[in-house]
Amino acid sequence: MTESEEAFIARIRACRLCAADFAKTKTAHSPRPVPWFRSSARLLVAGQAPGMRVHETGMPFNDRSGDRLRDWLGLDRDQFYDLDRVAVVPMAFCFPGYDDKGSDLPPPLRCAATWRQQVMDRLPKLTTTIAIGRYAQHWHLGEAARKTGVTATVRNWRAYAPEIFPIPHPSWRNNAFLRRNPWFEAELLPALRARIAATLAGG
Repeated sequence: MTESEEAFIARIRACRLCAADFAKTKTAHSPRPVPWFRSSARLLVAGQAPGMRVHETGMPFNDRSGDRLRDWLGLDRDQFYDLDRVAVVPMAFCFPGYDDKGSDLPPPLRCAATWRQQVMDRLPKLTTTIAIGRYAQHWHLGEAARKTGVTATVRNWRAYAPEIFPIPHPSWRNNAFLRRNPWFEAELLPALRARIAATLAGG
């Protein structure tokens, strides 16, 4: 018998593969996977890993970075959190914790190795993917993205659009990127918003 979507998501929520590693971090927290997808989704938001506020609330991008991301995408909160149309699937489902300097640790590679292809196999209606940051770009764009940094990959966005749009993380720490690269807001974002509008309208 084929596993139901509800059972599959429940298995992700119950995952504790990284418990020992998280216990050793500065936050010493327990895993809390945050899966956010349904098989009907047409738009995939592929991030890196949840932050502390997402860990606390159980909602993806429920923080200042999410506010900026929704502005970039041209979506309000209701549209963004519409599970029937939008899947938010990071490269790791859990907040990985902080390092000794208070910065977010990278997404544990075992999470994507365990779950990601299984999730993608259950999203047959996707037509547009937003690949946020280095880890998501490596997975979705392959060797081409591995050979260049995030800025170069994002600058080359036309090579991947309209099916995939590589973008930087919407963290406020990337304000310098926005100042140095005005083409991102002037050229990429209008094309991205138009593609998303068409995707969610069924076009």
